[in-house]
Amino acid sequence: MISAQAWADARLLWDYHRMHHDPRPCSVAVGLGSHDLGVADVTAELFRQGMAPVIVFTGATSPTTRSRMPRGEAVHYRERALQLGVPDSAVFVEPRATNTGENIEFTKTLLSEAGIEVSAVLLVSKPYEERRSYAMMRKLWAEVEVVCASTPMSLEKYADSIGDAHMVIDMIVGALQRVLVFPGWDLAVEQDVPDVIVTAYERLCAEGFTGRLLPADVAARPGG
Repeated sequence: MISAQAWADARLLWDYHRMHHDPRPCSVAVGLGSHDLGVADVTAELFRQGMAPVIVFTGATSPTTRSRMPRGEAVHYRERALQLGVPDSAVFVEPRATNTGENIEFTKTLLSEAGIEVSAVLLVSKPYEERRSYAMMRKLWAEVEVVCASTPMSLEKYADSIGDAHMVIDMIVGALQRVLVFPGWDLAVEQDVPDVIVTAYERLCAEGFTGRLLPADVAARPGG
């Protein structure tokens, strides 16, 4: 059972992770690969709304996605987008990235090689990955504007859609740890993390929601 306090703390982190940006037209929509096909659904819907003329889906596989997306996250996302009516000519696939830093770097290279000029990126991710992905984009692709988007859903409904609430809270906690430590690794810009968020994060760690945390020796490594 997940306690009422854990749910309350997870909701605090859930809301903090979301950037609450209003979608607007950008040069490209980038869907970050993951276990969640909802990222492809949101990206396709934003394309249909005219928010971007082209899409890049980026991602290989991970331990979480290897069985459910054997052809790779980006490939499965593309297939989903085509099912939803996005034309094949509008979709690029970047199939090699295994982490968010590679998602960003490999996407930059792909778009440059395709001759697509980018001034603003509509960055589509899982809801609890918005802030971390934004912070990494501001560091690793600082010359472009970044507009974040994700599935507009409450934590409870999202957890129901995934089918594993404990895993979702683990991931929310892991994402917050990365917001805290990645600036020291020169992978992300600093984000203001209110004390109430840090306290909720620490309570969730103490309750055992640690499945997606970086090991202590890794998290404590010096920047560079």
